[in-house]
Amino acid sequence: MYLVENIALALAALKANKMRAMLTMIGIVIGIASVIAIVSIGNSLTASITTTMESMGANSIIVSIRERGSNEFGVGGGGPPGMAGASAAVPEESDLLSDEDIETFMARFSDRIETISLSYGIGSAKAQEGRLYANVSLTGVNAGYAKANNVELVAGRFMAEKDIKAVKKVAVVSDRLVSNMFTAGTDPLGQEVKIYSSDSIETYTIVGVYKYEASAFMPSSVSEKDTITNFFLPISLAKQDAATKNYQMFTVITKTGVDAALFTEEIENYFAKVYENNTKWEAGTMNMESAISNMTSMLSTVSIAVAIIAAISLLVGGIGVMNIMLVSVTERTREIGTRKALGARSSYIKAQFIVESVIICVIGGIIGIIMGLLIGALGASLLGFPAIASPAIIAISVSVTVLIGIFFGYYPANRAAKLDPIEALRYE
Repeated sequence: MYLVENIALALAALKANKMRAMLTMIGIVIGIASVIAIVSIGNSLTASITTTMESMGANSIIVSIRERGSNEFGVGGGGPPGMAGASAAVPEESDLLSDEDIETFMARFSDRIETISLSYGIGSAKAQEGRLYANVSLTGVNAGYAKANNVELVAGRFMAEKDIKAVKKVAVVSDRLVSNMFTAGTDPLGQEVKIYSSDSIETYTIVGVYKYEASAFMPSSVSEKDTITNFFLPISLAKQDAATKNYQMFTVITKTGVDAALFTEEIENYFAKVYENNTKWEAGTMNMESAISNMTSMLSTVSIAVAIIAAISLLVGGIGVMNIMLVSVTERTREIGTRKALGARSSYIKAQFIVESVIICVIGGIIGIIMGLLIGALGASLLGFPAIASPAIIAISVSVTVLIGIFFGYYPANRAAKLDPIEALRYE
């Protein structure tokens, strides 16, 4: 009953000074909204990237050639060799893995390897026929690439070993390219498409069509018609005129039931022997399970760190609450004196002002949570990610606003409680 009375008094005081109360809440609103928005966008980004990486398969193991002793893992699986980590050093042809090296490796672990994915990017180009066009990224692949990268065919077939051995000019294209280049109802299989690159014009026969899936890293500002999609061709054809024939990295897809973590260690030990006489380069391994775990941990840490920085504004908001409560105590000195003269205990006076402080912070916190969720949803939408709010952060935010109200309201409340009733009644 007493708490209800204090809440009623606090709401009446806030209603009497609406503008002042709203200005006091601004710091709390901004602080809570910032934390909620940042964590929501961070969660959305983490979930999107994790989903993208998981689509590559938990049973995937990446083998990459890197500088000896370096912790940097080779990147750029679709590109040519010489892209390891952040190093400027470029491996020689003899430092890379040849087709024979990979075949020997597959034979050694044939009981645990389902397939191996190889790819080689040769740059951007444009498919064009009159006014019709489609932007593409030319990527040479082997037959195992589809399994490793979850390529979903909607028509025809993927690249086969016969295409690679015969160095055929065949291609597997996206449904996005088909919609750009052919009229509705036209069967693209067997159709020829001209590809214009910086130094040549080549004609390929379409043998398959895959479903295009937008990447989490693809800018949302790119129009559907101008989206760049992969144009898959035999890896032997892509590397036909390449100066470097060997590979810097490849992906291993293990058979069902194989422990990826243990097999990763075995692969690393195998290539350690292969590269034991190479003083500059070595083979590093990484399975997708550990990569996903590391990426999630890193993104979560960054998100929390930024949220903590944003939460500093809550301190500013708390100081604003304390300041306005001190003003309120001064303005209501005669009221406090009257209540104490009529028998109100100091603890009652203290509770009244603490409750008022808490209510200011809670109302500001609720507004901040609503704003934070809206900003987070908008930010995630602009980045092309689904919005993911964190119930735990919302609950923590509510708790924090209550604690701020108590902490920053205690000093003004204690000051009010210690007022001498006679002196307070004399105050003008």
